[in-house]
Amino acid sequence: MNPVYPIIRLRGRGEWLAGRDGVVLAFFIHRDHSEVGPAVWRSIQAYRHAIPPGSLNWYTSADGDMVPLDDEGWEHNRHVVIERIGGGSRTVELRESPSETGNYQVEYYGRRLDSPIHDAPATTLSFTFPTEYLLEHGAVQLRALAMELARELPFNFGYASFAIVSSRGSWAAADWNQVESLLARYPGLDIPHAGEFSSRLGDRALSASWLTFLGQPLLGALGGIHVLKDALSFPDVSLLPMDGERLLVTLNEWPDPIDTEKAAVPAQYGALAHLLEPFTFQYSGKDLIPYESDMNKWLRRLLQ
Repeated sequence: MNPVYPIIRLRGRGEWLAGRDGVVLAFFIHRDHSEVGPAVWRSIQAYRHAIPPGSLNWYTSADGDMVPLDDEGWEHNRHVVIERIGGGSRTVELRESPSETGNYQVEYYGRRLDSPIHDAPATTLSFTFPTEYLLEHGAVQLRALAMELARELPFNFGYASFAIVSSRGSWAAADWNQVESLLARYPGLDIPHAGEFSSRLGDRALSASWLTFLGQPLLGALGGIHVLKDALSFPDVSLLPMDGERLLVTLNEWPDPIDTEKAAVPAQYGALAHLLEPFTFQYSGKDLIPYESDMNKWLRRLLQ
């Protein structure tokens, strides 16, 4: 039987949709964008063919405006990802709507590891799905698609989670009291911000998730697959080795928002969070702004 998921609709000023329930799939690649462009583009094309036709309608142009995504637009984005080798950052944003959060979105932030303007860059690729896609196709098929999208990516870290799906972290523009209430009740609920973490994550990790992708050097720093097998010997957990010294950890049959009004945090989530703790991103410094302090606490929400 399919699980029951909370219906989330977060509104910004003017009642535009700032965030909704769904699944986010994100990969963080500790490589220069020039090394991974073709693999990233093939992953984007695989996503395009897996979602309903016409789901991606707009993209961010070279001028920073949202413009209709036609054949010329696809060629422009292919050129950004693959052809423009060298130089600074690369950005591709494909959306369903030009102004609101949509069901299907792609965010790609190609970084240079020696970038002087990013603290700890990581080339980042993120996809979203509405909850309806998950319930229609099932968790097994979505997991298989996640593996296909990851197949050629030399990721350091990646994850798939039930989430507040948003455009460029626009969930932060919603009523913060509502966001805080959701996060307090559902510690399995992710609040993705691919652009922010692409500038800061480096070769570190975020939190444990339904699907947690581990690559080098992170997997080696954790002790490898044998250490993970011993630490995650729970009935619901599976570990699947992938080519290129990579690993997929699955913590549940379905993505779990973890409704703490009904049940405690599953032990396997806490166990993986503890393993990742020494490598989990944190904002540092003496004078953190409230957002940074709150994010530091949220990233360690599964530690008990």
